[in-house]
Amino acid sequence: MLYFVSTPIGNLKDISFRAVEVLKHADFIACEDTRHSLVLLNAYDIKKPLISYHKFNEANASDKIIELLRQGKEVAVISDAGTPIISDPGDVLSKKLIENNLPYTVVPGACAFVPALILSGLNEGRFYFYGFLPDKKGDIKRELESLNQIRVPLIFYCAPHDVTKTVGYLYEFLGERKAVAVREITKIHEQRFEFNLSEGYGGELKGEFVIIVEGNKQKQAFPERIEQHLQYYLDKGLTKNEAIKQVAKDRGVHKSEVYALFTADAERK
Repeated sequence: MLYFVSTPIGNLKDISFRAVEVLKHADFIACEDTRHSLVLLNAYDIKKPLISYHKFNEANASDKIIELLRQGKEVAVISDAGTPIISDPGDVLSKKLIENNLPYTVVPGACAFVPALILSGLNEGRFYFYGFLPDKKGDIKRELESLNQIRVPLIFYCAPHDVTKTVGYLYEFLGERKAVAVREITKIHEQRFEFNLSEGYGGELKGEFVIIVEGNKQKQAFPERIEQHLQYYLDKGLTKNEAIKQVAKDRGVHKSEVYALFTADAERK
């Protein structure tokens, strides 16, 4: 059996009894950074063989883990902090386990965006978790523009050295909005910093960050009829497929619905 095990995001006490039990019982523990994970494992007197498993060796390490499982071994997978797969390695392995009909389960626990959302004061009952933005500005622009019309809070992860740049991109592509940055979550120096995107982040740049941005509060001004909405983008020079995709995104409907209306309208003409 394989276990994806959640680990503390700062305070070493934020780990479940079950997580400790699973880690102590496992034959092997796969982790992102063995030196980092040893701090936690040593604190709970867990002495197990470690397997290096990170985003740069996921494919090969996954094959090694699958071979161990076929030998009847129990393997626990942990990330440096929080829950594996959630903006951390694990996707490749989980898919390979399913493809090979090998069972796995999850030992739930800490996940940084949940306490950050609660601390932000921006929670509205629903939210959109994004995680880390891409590295290249062109990709960032495309991603943020696709999120621009979402009305619920947006949640991003960010490394300290990227905070200033990231907040700048958020303002550039989302416009003026309220935001809250939470850092050092569950640690002694945990901090909540509220600001407007146009002002930028003015707090200390230390520790891992979660940035919560309020959703789009502007009223939509889309044409009442989808056909008119579609024609608007066609008149702006978009191709038929591009216009259909944009209208579907604006209205939150499937592309097939817009395409059907486009086809019916064309046949009437």
